[in-house]
Amino acid sequence: MKIREIMETLQLNKLLDKGDRHHNQLMTQWGELIEREQIDVVLTEYPRPQLARKNYTILNGIWKYAIMNEDARPVIWDGDIRVPFSPETYLSGVQRQLKPNEYLWYERRLIIDRIPMEKRLLLNFGACDERCRVYVNDTLAGVHSGGYQAFTIDITDCIQVGKNTLRICVQDKSDTSYHGRGKQALKNGGMFYTAQSGLWQTVWCEWVPQIYIQELRITPDYDNNRVILEIESNKCLEKMISEEMVSCKILLFDQNQIVNEIKTNVLVSKKAVIVINISDKKSWTPEHPFLYDVRIVYGEDMVESYFGMRLFTAEPDSKGVPRLCLNHLPYFQKGILDQGYYPESLLTPVSDEAMIFDIETAKAKGFNMIRKHCKIEPMRWYYHCDRLGMLVWQDMINGGTTYNLVKTCYIPTVLFPLRHKRDNDYSYTSRANKIGREEWKKECIETIKQLYNCTSICTWVLFNEGWGQFDAKENTDMVRAVDNTRLIDAHSGWFDQDAGDFKSEHIYFFELVVKKGIKPYVISEFGGISLAIADHTYSDRFFGYGSQGNKEALKSAYNELDKRVQELKKEGLCASVYTQLTDIEEEINGIMTYDRKVVKL
Repeated sequence: MKIREIMETLQLNKLLDKGDRHHNQLMTQWGELIEREQIDVVLTEYPRPQLARKNYTILNGIWKYAIMNEDARPVIWDGDIRVPFSPETYLSGVQRQLKPNEYLWYERRLIIDRIPMEKRLLLNFGACDERCRVYVNDTLAGVHSGGYQAFTIDITDCIQVGKNTLRICVQDKSDTSYHGRGKQALKNGGMFYTAQSGLWQTVWCEWVPQIYIQELRITPDYDNNRVILEIESNKCLEKMISEEMVSCKILLFDQNQIVNEIKTNVLVSKKAVIVINISDKKSWTPEHPFLYDVRIVYGEDMVESYFGMRLFTAEPDSKGVPRLCLNHLPYFQKGILDQGYYPESLLTPVSDEAMIFDIETAKAKGFNMIRKHCKIEPMRWYYHCDRLGMLVWQDMINGGTTYNLVKTCYIPTVLFPLRHKRDNDYSYTSRANKIGREEWKKECIETIKQLYNCTSICTWVLFNEGWGQFDAKENTDMVRAVDNTRLIDAHSGWFDQDAGDFKSEHIYFFELVVKKGIKPYVISEFGGISLAIADHTYSDRFFGYGSQGNKEALKSAYNELDKRVQELKKEGLCASVYTQLTDIEEEINGIMTYDRKVVKL
């Protein structure tokens, strides 16, 4: 393909911003069910299987909302909104874009029949985009920043028996500032999609005892046939000199049978580290995703979790070729890019069944890995990957000021020497703001801690195609200090700083090849073949690479790429990531349509 043709294709998404577009309101089958049955309270499953409690109340459903030009509490509300769907979405019932200078307010009642003695009430948020203040009965209970990370606020001192009022004030700068935003854009088009705001994952509350488990970290020690549990209570950092003890009992289950039981006493002022030996270990793989269940009784608190025994490494094979390994065996990771958007709900999965459908479809099409691109999913999505057997590469959320896509995206795609440009020129990669760089580090660490116990996550992807990239070597060291059990893709695409565990490149317009070196080589994006399916497109403007006219042509083009990937495995290719699982708005290169009603392959 000529360079001019490549550049024209790459800049197509910029051309799409010119002129009017027609947008179709597509719906998945799960969104249609919500609409048809007029279901107000959605996503009612317990949202955090990795640290689950029994005594909880889901607060999804109908809240009041108002969009204001100032952050003063509304006197008159604009109407109702279905939480946890963002106001920009169809299923929210609002369909209005929150602007960067506006404030989004929520309100709902919380009825508390009684306040149990010696109990605390925790208010949990799966995610709120992007910054918020939380009020309980007109008292500021807490604040949070970061549009993709979960957070918890102890509201015990703010509540009363009877009627309580929850109010949340949200502001979202979207792509007008340096904050983490993923693929969101106030002016969507091409490979950037409709921005959303506010509550977009489940909200719930749960009663806990005065001393409760605040953080649980589970580390499978594969080679030594054991698992290491680290338990921190809410009192761990409050009273470092406290001698208060609490009893701790841990039950380990193998298919509902107790296979180990440990009883001990621990200091609440210190992190408890407990090692559990596992006899006759059962390994976790995508083909055999065996999970152990664990129950922890910590004083009066009880939580349930799970884990899989697996190990991710980079090792030479029998011929000395560097490979990605699972449990010390070379394991080719055949991946697909997944950005987790839905036409009626944007970043919010419509239902538990919708999440399962996407994972099972990818698995049925021969993929054993999903690259979760520029998004953090609800914790249940990772649970389904754990139990169904799907490896996950988890992207960190990209931020930074406005991207110059010509410099950071289009030119490096075709001029390979620029793929090694240094990433300490912060203005080049939209990271001149020091506060923004520190914010990315903070949210990166929060993301790793939040997702640490997810068995399926094998790789952290720090930066994508130079978007907001900075100091990849130093940030790789930072991530390694937080989690040394997973592999790191420090720079997916280009701007390679020789950091991380493998060489990761995107190849869209040239023949797929392997570049041999001392690190495993992966093609972390390729393909992107487009096909528009009549009556299943979001817009009359399309974006993608290598457009095909029908399913047979798409299948033929895909099979040629897949055949090449199979050949390259012998030459040292260790992983591939095909773009992508579903169409998203104008981007029509999915193996499924945006509404999930047509599987193209």
